[in-house]
Amino acid sequence: MQFQNNWLEILIQCKEKVQEVIRPYLNTLNEPQPDLGRGAGGDPMKPVDLAAEKAIVEVLQQSDISFTLISEESGVKEFGENPAQHYVTVDPIDGTNNLVRRIPFYASSIAISTKLALSTVSAALVADLVHDTTYTAIEGAGAYRDGERITSSTRTSLDEAMIGLDLNSDNVKEIAPQLVDLIQKTNHIRHFGANALELCYVADGTTDAFVDIRRKLRTTDLAAAFLIVREAGGKVTNLLEEDLNVKLSPEQKIEFIASGNAEIHKKILSLVTSQC
Repeated sequence: MQFQNNWLEILIQCKEKVQEVIRPYLNTLNEPQPDLGRGAGGDPMKPVDLAAEKAIVEVLQQSDISFTLISEESGVKEFGENPAQHYVTVDPIDGTNNLVRRIPFYASSIAISTKLALSTVSAALVADLVHDTTYTAIEGAGAYRDGERITSSTRTSLDEAMIGLDLNSDNVKEIAPQLVDLIQKTNHIRHFGANALELCYVADGTTDAFVDIRRKLRTTDLAAAFLIVREAGGKVTNLLEEDLNVKLSPEQKIEFIASGNAEIHKKILSLVTSQC
């Protein structure tokens, strides 16, 4: 457990460094933001993305850690003498478009694993960079928000539930029919634009579920929040209700449903898959 505690300390240091380095960028958002091309995950990169990634790498190097970085921005890079010892999967800024447009909903996501597999993530942090709220989890030790343990929602009624739904996709005409029943039976549908943080809202019970069947989201977005939701008591599966056992890679796409509890999870699955 001491080793795991050390990881939490390091992840908190990463968050603090990210907050420090992005501050100047937040003061210049009224100026044109250069486009640096597309990152390894395929999304446009902004200078703030690379600054946040560099901050995370610097903290890890200062901690004398050998690791392989799996980043939505720079792709896969090795650091130290034994880079296969740890895998660090990051989305330095989740919700870059929100940040650039001054929409107060974006985060930094960092996951630690022993292999290039989502199922091996053992330590995680998602930092809400607007409200200075920090979500963390250690495998087998629960999930926390600012140091206080959190549990996911026990709400089971779709009439009362608040469900996150991401429809931001080129193939919306293809996936929309799968979601019609769910939308019709749910009174409160939301999407805020930073999926790692939206998953943390499922973890702490702010929302009751989050659905993303676009096959567009990468595992770099999901890795940290995946552990946080599960450690909070929530459920995350694919549309066949199978555990997510996928590769950690900037190119790996994924679809999933995350819910606060098993009962509402089954209800959502039945509505989404009924149109398949």
